[in-house]
Amino acid sequence: MNKTLLFLCLPIMMMAQKQKIVGTVMNTENEKLSAVNVVLYNSRNELIKELKTDGDGSFTLDGIKEQNVKLVVKNNGYSLFEKNVDLEKPEALQIILRKETQEIEGVVMTQRKPLVKRKVDRLEFNVENSNISSLNAWEILKNTPSVTVNNNVLTVKGSTGILVTINDKKVMLTGDELKNLLENTQGDEVKSIEVITNPPAKYEASGSAVLNIVMKKNKIEGYRGILSSKYVQTQYAKAVFGLSQYYKKDKLSIMASYYKGMGTYFREGSDYVRYPESETTWISTMNRKDKNTNQNTLNFNVEYELDSLTSLSLNYSGYFSPKSHGVYDVPTLIYNSQNVVESHYRTLNDHESSSINNSVSFQIDRKLNKKSNLSWINYFTSNNSSKYQNVTTDLDFADQSPRKDNFLTQNKADVQLYSTQLDYQWKGKKLEVESGAKYSFVKTNSKLDFSDNENGSMEFRPEKSSDFDYKEYNFALYSSLSYNIGKWNFKGGLRAEMTDLEGIVSEPYNLNKNNYWNFFPTFYAQYTTENKHEFGFSYGKRISRPSYSWLNPAKSYYNLFSYFQGDPQLKATIIHNLNLTYSWKDWNLDLYYRKELYPSMEISYQVPETNNVVYHFTNIEKGQAFGLSLYKNFQIKPWWNIVLSENLERNENYFNGVDGILHQNKVWNWMSNISTSFTLDKNSDWKMEIGHRYFSAGIQGPFRISSNWSAYFVMNRKFFNKKLEAAFVVNDIFKTTTQKIVTKYANQDNYFLDYTDTQGFTLSLKYNFGNQSVKNARTIKKASEQDRL
Repeated sequence: MNKTLLFLCLPIMMMAQKQKIVGTVMNTENEKLSAVNVVLYNSRNELIKELKTDGDGSFTLDGIKEQNVKLVVKNNGYSLFEKNVDLEKPEALQIILRKETQEIEGVVMTQRKPLVKRKVDRLEFNVENSNISSLNAWEILKNTPSVTVNNNVLTVKGSTGILVTINDKKVMLTGDELKNLLENTQGDEVKSIEVITNPPAKYEASGSAVLNIVMKKNKIEGYRGILSSKYVQTQYAKAVFGLSQYYKKDKLSIMASYYKGMGTYFREGSDYVRYPESETTWISTMNRKDKNTNQNTLNFNVEYELDSLTSLSLNYSGYFSPKSHGVYDVPTLIYNSQNVVESHYRTLNDHESSSINNSVSFQIDRKLNKKSNLSWINYFTSNNSSKYQNVTTDLDFADQSPRKDNFLTQNKADVQLYSTQLDYQWKGKKLEVESGAKYSFVKTNSKLDFSDNENGSMEFRPEKSSDFDYKEYNFALYSSLSYNIGKWNFKGGLRAEMTDLEGIVSEPYNLNKNNYWNFFPTFYAQYTTENKHEFGFSYGKRISRPSYSWLNPAKSYYNLFSYFQGDPQLKATIIHNLNLTYSWKDWNLDLYYRKELYPSMEISYQVPETNNVVYHFTNIEKGQAFGLSLYKNFQIKPWWNIVLSENLERNENYFNGVDGILHQNKVWNWMSNISTSFTLDKNSDWKMEIGHRYFSAGIQGPFRISSNWSAYFVMNRKFFNKKLEAAFVVNDIFKTTTQKIVTKYANQDNYFLDYTDTQGFTLSLKYNFGNQSVKNARTIKKASEQDRL
């Protein structure tokens, strides 16, 4: 009888031994979560089994004898997940955990993301809900890990030539135009900053690194708006006023914003040039004041879901500055060998400039099935700039009769860019494949008209004028592969780019044609331990193509004795980046090495025969740097936070001097950013931050750049049920950002002091109206198209 019962029960016992649950735990951003608690209960709510997910978010519960069980998944910061499972019909589970939320006064508060998050191919700096979200995008970049802004130049780990993108779309602006655009981009519209030291194959290979500014998406149903104003007081006053509006209804989402800026911009400095040949020293004092009362920034974005598989988006952004004008008064004293003034001259530079930038993009995203999707994006950018100057010089030189000299210049530049890109992505449980193609076309025209009174009356001078046309075609193919196995994440890719360029200069005639292919490999590896220690390695090859204005050989005169000149024969710079990273909790370490072949940069040199100082964009022989970056967020108390960002670097430049000798310029450079923030009142989001930035001495080709430091203070608070927000910022409290840039080798002996008017305070107000709550937002149900995936 017992044998019979055993025989009858054997199949059931065998089935019980084979029953198991397998699954993967992810968050809403499709990131696999490791070390998550997975617990199983029987029908009597008794604990059966408990374990944690592995490095790729997977788990397996086997040897289960129960038929009906309850699966519970819990992780800090996420809502509890529960599911009843019938083991007669076992299936692989894909569990998605959602951020833990709590409704307060009609507003949904979500647990704050980590301020800094290390991913396999980038560092993500989360801006939303932080103290610095009250600043503009330019100030936010200054607070981003591994990013420094020194003398208004963006660098990542000491490297210039940064590619700036907004939502992965290239920004066709450099220098002051880029700074103006970012200064008029409000921080509350920025979600995060991605610092990509070794950009993956999907990104174009241009630039030594990529800074991607990720803008927020509107998730609130209905209509809302933000009315903002900002007053800035440095040496002179500036102001920005703006209106942002958002609307979302079912499948349609619209955003539109307009900001108007105005003010007076001041910069002071002095130039020192010593000519050993004539034993004279020339010292000029420059106070540059420009007034711009009409800076306009527009953004418009519309997104629409055709169905649950297809979405469309149209984006427009524009920056308009019709007129910036000023008069520079520059006196110059010339000292002889006995340090006595023997000559002098005075220059008045009356000038005005304008700039218009328009960018339009159109994107289609299509889900092909549950694992793959296709994206097609097209964008067009045009940038028009114009600068007029009337330069008058009163000269009183020893042994010469006093005289007056006058010249006029009119510079116009037009840049047009069109690009189309197709991206395919397939994402499995452990494997991810990306592939795509991109074509872009750039056309530029730079025209310089020069007139002077050399013959007694103002005449056009064709030999000093120029017409520069430049065309560049780029075609790229890329593919990358990501693979997750246990605690390891791997990613590798290859990008091939073909460049076809042609530059034509009218006078003197010059033709530069070139066609070449380049291959850009990338590789990443990341290992995560059970205690969430993350170790990473990455390598990337990049190219830094010269800016179009740097290719123009026309002499752009500042005054009679100084001018800027580009080089149509500039070579593209090849860059090799190597990184070793370590992250744990809020600790982030990065050991890096960078090698640059023929880096291009602006250098200056003296011409003693004409007493000219020429600022020239050219290639130097090579550059290399290695260093260590540290970023740590200390949460001392729930209301007290300290951020430490340090970078120590050995930087070396090798350049051929005017004497024909290969010179070396080497320096140990230390960049430090320390800040502490306090939450004074949690209910009103009353916060305060104090910070300090320090830059030790640096180099750029033959330049040696002095150290400088600055301190800042930020306070922001919300009023009237958080509808009104106020922020108060003080920058460069002790006015310590003056820099000295020195060139001293062979017969070169010059320096200039530069202060960019950074000391001052900012008061900003922002009023939120309309629907500010997401609790009434309706979830769009799956359509039949998505059900078929």
